[in-house]
Amino acid sequence: MSESQAITPELRAWIIEQASAGHTPDVVLKSMQASGWNEDSAIEALEQTLTSHLDERAGRAAAVPPPVKVPEPLPHGTRTTLWAGDREVTVLASLNAPRVVVFGGLLSHDECDDMIALARSRLVRSETVQTDTGASEVNEARTSQGMFFARGEHVLCGRVEARMSALLGWPVENGEGLQILRYGPGAQYKPHYDYFDPEQAGTPAILKRGGQRVASLVCYLNTPTQGGATVFPDVQLEVAPVKGNAVFFSYDRPHPVTRTLHGGAPVIEGEKWVATKWLREGRFE
Repeated sequence: MSESQAITPELRAWIIEQASAGHTPDVVLKSMQASGWNEDSAIEALEQTLTSHLDERAGRAAAVPPPVKVPEPLPHGTRTTLWAGDREVTVLASLNAPRVVVFGGLLSHDECDDMIALARSRLVRSETVQTDTGASEVNEARTSQGMFFARGEHVLCGRVEARMSALLGWPVENGEGLQILRYGPGAQYKPHYDYFDPEQAGTPAILKRGGQRVASLVCYLNTPTQGGATVFPDVQLEVAPVKGNAVFFSYDRPHPVTRTLHGGAPVIEGEKWVATKWLREGRFE
């Protein structure tokens, strides 16, 4: 099987979703072939995924990992506003399962513009972590351009990271550097999980740099004309990309039980810029 046709966690989740919806294996197979899978690889992916799923339902698979501590912006219950160290942030929406909070005004419009200006000249085709080796690779599921700032690389980065830390109650040093992404017309990021799959061979090496990812904060640096929502397919939730706003979600274990499957819907008109902060269990080096 080629690298482009690897059985990713997102593919497994999609196959199980189709089976749970009552679609027959033949229908799922045809859909995979239509999206570029060759027949032998698609059949192998179906067999492995559905067999594993049946094993889980029969109780023969490994137990769900225990939960760990995660960032929580609303430890004392829902509020309309939160103080984030240097500015007030509005709570626009909150969901408990999965844990999702939508913030208004996390960044000023000037900060959004300045972040884009700092990142623009360093954009390259976005990559994803290849969890079987721990390396990064271009993935057809992610069609954006992006770059990473080192933590605290600019005064602006340091100020925004301190604000995020105060808002979420999580140490600055437990965060990866800000990643800036640009999505042009038609660009998207298909549904995926942000945690590192424990079953993949490269995950132990990745976790040496700060442990597992436990939360994500996606900040919108502009407002696309149409499209580009952040979607959570498991709960049919769409978060509109509005300049200065952000969506936070946490996952207390690296398992689909967190219901944090999410993606970036295609941009239909205009472009979308986002700044993403991933938070780790421990200090990220």
